[in-house]
Amino acid sequence: MSQEYMRERARTSGVLGYLVLTLAVSLATLAEPAVAAEPVRTVLVMGDSLSAAYGLAPEEGWVALTAERMARQTPGWRVVNASVSGETTAGGAARIAGELTRNRPRVVVIALGGNDGLRGLPLKQTRANLEKMVSAAKASGARVLLVGMRMPPNLGKAYTEGFVANYRTVAEAHQVALLPFLLEPIAMDRGAFQADNIHPVAAVQPKLRDHVWPALAPLLK
Repeated sequence: MSQEYMRERARTSGVLGYLVLTLAVSLATLAEPAVAAEPVRTVLVMGDSLSAAYGLAPEEGWVALTAERMARQTPGWRVVNASVSGETTAGGAARIAGELTRNRPRVVVIALGGNDGLRGLPLKQTRANLEKMVSAAKASGARVLLVGMRMPPNLGKAYTEGFVANYRTVAEAHQVALLPFLLEPIAMDRGAFQADNIHPVAAVQPKLRDHVWPALAPLLK
């Protein structure tokens, strides 16, 4: 057997061995189960102008700032802000089924009622609408954070106290998380509000974000 034949055989064996090894690795890779990406989970915010960043750029509002914090601290979550300026609880109750179907949230933040109070709408009606929203969100499998509001004293003691009690009553009856007053950190600071004395300025939106976060964060676990 010549030396030339032996060298050619070695070269051929080396090429064949490489091809066999490459094929084996490829087949093994194909055989490994694909790891599915974790689906993005959604927080749906149903609010009024206080949550819709009225008078501000959208990215300046507390909801957008909360979304930024979530991206840093709780990756895998996103925020859908379905808040509408001027919204009442009746409007939210009418819209929530569609928002739940469209967004399939894992957490729903309900921050409505302020416009009901400013219009002096019946407390019983407001409570029924809040209950409808909370019930719909829970029935979809979502966790709920109910965010309350307070009314100025000129509406009368019975109304203002009943208004506050609505949120507590609904939260307790349906066993959902409650943040009693969205504007609590800034309510006594006139400089925290725009010229209408209703809507907070951009500079205090981080305070609202920080106020909501301790109530929201446990629902993201």
